[in-house]
Amino acid sequence: MRDFRKYRIWQDAVSITNDVYNITEGFPRKEIYGLSNQLQRAAVSIASNIAEGASRESAVEFAHFLEIAIGSAFEVETQLIIAYQRNYLSQDSFQKIISFLQEEEKSINTFIQTLKPNKANS
Repeated sequence: MRDFRKYRIWQDAVSITNDVYNITEGFPRKEIYGLSNQLQRAAVSIASNIAEGASRESAVEFAHFLEIAIGSAFEVETQLIIAYQRNYLSQDSFQKIISFLQEEEKSINTFIQTLKPNKANS
């Protein structure tokens, strides 16, 4: 069993989740059960899937959960774009979190590649 807390990708995912919660606090009240809730749940899913994957015995299973985490990150990115287009957050806030999120997506993808067996040796 791996200690998920030591992974930078998990630490960054938790930071992104906190950023999303802070951002959605400024959304219109009408979005509390809509976009706000969906964004929060998708953000939580990134860190949660990294943690769950770390509990798996095989690297292949861990990689599978990391792929789900990237899917959740893409979901958050899409929802942030929608929120920005609806003027629920400033350009500055949008750019900061999108940049952080895209770096997280790249980092998770890079980590996945380290877990996958070398195809040249197969």
